[in-house]
Formats: sequence, structure tokens, C-alpha cells
Amino acid sequence: MKKQAVNPYLPSWEYIPDGEPRVFGDRVYVYGSHDRFNGKGFCLNDYVCWSAPKDDLADWRYEGVIWKRTDDPSNRDGKATLPAPDCIQGPDGRYYLYYFLGRKSLIGVAVCDEPAGKYEFYGHVHYPDGELLGHKQGDTFQFDPGVYVEDGKVYLYTGWCPAAYEIHLSWGTNVNKTGATVTVLDSDMVTILQKPKTIVPGIRKARGTGFAKHPFFEASSMRKIRGKYYFIYSSHLGHELCYAVSDRPDGEFRFGGTLVSNGDIGLGSHKDPRTASNFTGNTHGSILELDGRYYVFYHRQTNRSQYSRQACAERLVLEEDGSFRQAEMTSCGLNDGPLEGKGTYEARIACNLQKRHGNRFYLCWRKTHPFELCFTQSGGDREGDPDQYIACMGNGCRAGFKYFRFSDAKQITVEVRGRADGRLVVTDGEKKVADIPVRPSLRWKEITGKLKIDEGVKPLYFMYIGKGRIDFRSFTLG
Repeated sequence: MKKQAVNPYLPSWEYIPDGEPRVFGDRVYVYGSHDRFNGKGFCLNDYVCWSAPKDDLADWRYEGVIWKRTDDPSNRDGKATLPAPDCIQGPDGRYYLYYFLGRKSLIGVAVCDEPAGKYEFYGHVHYPDGELLGHKQGDTFQFDPGVYVEDGKVYLYTGWCPAAYEIHLSWGTNVNKTGATVTVLDSDMVTILQKPKTIVPGIRKARGTGFAKHPFFEASSMRKIRGKYYFIYSSHLGHELCYAVSDRPDGEFRFGGTLVSNGDIGLGSHKDPRTASNFTGNTHGSILELDGRYYVFYHRQTNRSQYSRQACAERLVLEEDGSFRQAEMTSCGLNDGPLEGKGTYEARIACNLQKRHGNRFYLCWRKTHPFELCFTQSGGDREGDPDQYIACMGNGCRAGFKYFRFSDAKQITVEVRGRADGRLVVTDGEKKVADIPVRPSLRWKEITGKLKIDEGVKPLYFMYIGKGRIDFRSFTLG
């Protein structure tokens, strides 16, 4: 890599959740929803695409808008949003973008001759008689399409499976009460050959199965790995991506495990949203395989809500038995190794953010405190080149960065502001390595202190101790 890769891996001003990584030719393309910074709902912007060379996952290129919500003829007024899409190359060599429109129980398909060009409307998934999937009696609400092509058949995975108490939130009357479904399509990519059937149970059907603790909720995706089929999904816990494994793409799946949690829940002392390493919320993503290396793509929350989500990725370890270890959230992600223990780093790449008295799961309908610890930015949505920073670090709040390879760093400089009187205590997870006094300043101010850290690969944790709150924008190791 010409430069280091960090998490989130896209620019600070970009908000792409629900990322589906795909390899087409010599590049990796990410297709996802498109949140609006400080938006009041999910997926308010049109679809854009980002790509990077397979051999340099730090060099992401903006490909522009590939699909607008008004491009679908059933949404010319633009009232329906564009949640999570997926993209696949069809048997004819063209690229097919599968999407659904918020509050409309249908799956749309757009087509293009190149992976990141301007897609054109192709059709809606339908039965041979022309009736739309999601509209026939017995169909369930269509949501979060994932698509897989093999031997001329197209496997479409969909589903949103709420608990009984969540029915009032549904976007239709045909609520899915069973779980994730697969629908087999013809090679024309839109005509149904085999009607939907359930492959992974939701919360109402999971009791007594291997999915009981991790029932399907949403975010369907499919990958084939070492001859097995891996169905990736978000469980009803919300914060985690899980996977199920089968010898077939259309059934007999068994629970595999958790790929990643956006609060590291399930790792170490992180048992629930309160003890999580980060503020949690929904997540969605999938697995990328590159030359025998595996990565999981997912997203994190920012700005005290679920409405401004950002794309992250971690290295996965595949065991000999075909199981994946749960990935740990890091700041280095796609870097394939620790970051250099020298240089300037933005505070936004913190992988851990914790309040003194515990974290929480962001709820869509709950208002947040304006002075709660969070990642945020100056400026509006994609306005100029906004800077992102950690806001409102009060007494006992901690930001963690993993990992760095240290050799001879001797000092550390932090860039902060705020009505604060205290200090930033920096540790490597085991012992204190720096203690930096902080005084009130309404403007960004750099403060330098001595760094006493041993050689090797280590994390850095910054804890504010004192009165008031600080904003934290960057730090420099030297």
C-alpha cells in the first residue's frame, strides 16, 4: 500500500452503511446505502459507489452516483428511500443492482455494462404471471436484497423479521413472521422460478434451534467459501453480523457464529450494549475474499444516532473446520497489520468509545442528549471538506485505538478544544504511557507531552479526567 488503511476506510465525510463488497476485475467495489450526516432517517441520499484496487485497500476512489431513487418508475416523486442494495454480474456479463424502496414491498433491478456506471431501470422481480414479488397472497414484506448467481440460476435472499412488539414499525401488512427467505430467479434476473422459502428462522421460530440466541432479523447476504455456502445476516440483537453454513444455496443452513459486533460484544468483558467497547446500533455487511484472505465489512454509528453510519472492515480468521473467529474492532482494519507508531492520526479512527458509566444501543425513536460522547463532524452533509472528531469527552470517557507498532516514539501531541480543566491520561492497556494537562480553549489547541511506551504492537487508550468536556480531533506520535 502507498498509504495506510484505517477505519472507517472511506473519507471522514462519507456515510455508507450496509456495505456489500464485490470483486469485479482487478478492483473491489462497495455497494451500500447512503446516509445523510445529521439526517432524520435512514438512507436519505442516492446510491453512490466506491472502489479500490485489489492490491491496495487504502486507495478508495469515489465513482459517483450510480442510481437515484427517482430512477425507479414507481418512485418518481422520490418519497421512498433507498435502503441496502446488492450487485452481481449476470450470466450475460452485465451488472445487476438489486434494491428495494422504503415502504414499498418490492425488489427493483437496475442494469449497467460496467460495475460503477450509471445504472438503468431493468424491472421489478415478479412471478411468471407478472405479479410482483411481495404482492402475491402469502408473500412477506420484501427487504434488504442479497443476490447470488450459480449455474444460470439467480438466488435472491430477502427478509425483515420483527418481533411481535415491533409490528407497529413495519412497512406493510405482510410482516415476515418466519425468517430469511430465498427466491430462485431465472437467468433473466427478474422472473421467479421457485417461490420464496424460509432458510434461517427469525425470533418467532428460532426457539429450540441452533439460531435461538442469534435469530435472523435483516441484512441478507450470500458468499461461497471453500465449497460451502455462507449466509450472512444481522441477528435480532442488532449490533452483530452472524453467519449460517450449508452445502446448498437454498436451504439446510446451520448456525455458524458471529463475524463481528460493532461493540465487540461477545469478546472479552463486553457482554451487552452497556459494557460494549463502542456505542452500538444496527449493522449490515458481508465477507470479502482476496487471494485467500478474508475480511468482514460492517458499519458503525456516529452523531448520537443510527442515521449517520460509516463503513468499516476487519480482517477475518477462517479456521480449518470452516468456522470464522469473531473479528475485533480495530483502527487498522484493511491495513493488514498495525499502524505505524509515528505520524498524525485523526481521532475519528478510534475503534473504542466508552462513557464512564457505560454505553448503550442507539434506538431510532429515542432522543439523545446533546452533550453525549460521540463521533461527529463540523459542516453539513458532504459540505466542503468537513473534519470529523470525537465530541464531548467528559470525566471518565475513553477513546481507544488499535493497533500501533512502536519502536522509538518519545512524545505525543493531542489536538483538543473545550471548556475543560483536567488531563488526558494515555495507556497501552496495561500501564500509563503519557499524562497530558488540558486547559480551557474554545479553539483547537495542540498540547505535547512525553510518551514512555515499550516497543511492540500495542493499543492506545485516551481517558479524560477532570472538569468539563473536551473535543478531540487528532494526535501525533513522534
